[in-house]
Amino acid sequence: MSKKIIIGSRRSKLALIYAENAKDKIIQKTNLNEEDVLIKEISTKGDQVTDVRLSDLGGKGLFSTNIEKELQDKKIDIAVHALKDMPAIETYGLRTNTFLKRNDPREILITRSKKKLKELEDHPLIGTSSYRREFQIKKIRSDLTCKIIRGNVDTRIKKLYDGLYDGIILSYAGVKSLKFEEEITEIFSTDEIIPSAGQGIIALQCRYNDDEIISILDKINDIETFQRAHAERNVLKALHGDCETAVGVHAIVEDDKIIIEAELFSLDGKQRFYEKKTSTVENAKELGNEVGQILKKKSNNSYKR
Repeated sequence: MSKKIIIGSRRSKLALIYAENAKDKIIQKTNLNEEDVLIKEISTKGDQVTDVRLSDLGGKGLFSTNIEKELQDKKIDIAVHALKDMPAIETYGLRTNTFLKRNDPREILITRSKKKLKELEDHPLIGTSSYRREFQIKKIRSDLTCKIIRGNVDTRIKKLYDGLYDGIILSYAGVKSLKFEEEITEIFSTDEIIPSAGQGIIALQCRYNDDEIISILDKINDIETFQRAHAERNVLKALHGDCETAVGVHAIVEDDKIIIEAELFSLDGKQRFYEKKTSTVENAKELGNEVGQILKKKSNNSYKR
């Protein structure tokens, strides 16, 4: 490289861990040194406003827009994102085609009483800001109530122990990365709760015409995660969903096959539409689109305002 590589990241503890992981991978796979790769912390609106749903603020782009602007303006060379927080449609001029090996995509529950979801007292209050998670856990416990909770993982755990909630739902990947595993009360299988598309995947983004950076990113791309990421994202693209769209998507690769399982909820959460299909890994993107189109047809657009 003729200059230092600058990686752009959100300022949260978790985002910076992901950025460090990306930096380590780049150093491992190239002849670059520690001082050749820098991390720049970038403030996002999603981090600044933490008391309302993302959909009420403008959607998932709140976590990525500021970072993408720095990439477009050539103030950074690589952007690091949690894939599940990125809008389904790629920003013009940017390329999201590199993914680190997927972390655990499952959901977990932390409760003050250390009781599992089915063991909690009547009418428990559960913290989540995701419509998807709310509708999914109400399939398990119909008497529970959900209340918005946002902020960093440690902030959410503190709110739980301050007595504001009986339990909170979080992603396993984030809790594990921050070393809060001892707090976990229950881990849900992907059969019980289908995760958000891209959950547990770190995406690396660059300018579409930056050949030097692309050649570096290609060296650290995890192929299986690449296949799963595109399959899951194409379900979202087919649905033209937004932050209010309650949809879970999970793809797995077995030998030369890819299996996609997805569920979509109506706006009120009362209707659930489900699909599971298998194809060859070479057909991952097309399968994702097919599953999304099937769900769209089954739901008759009841998931949209």
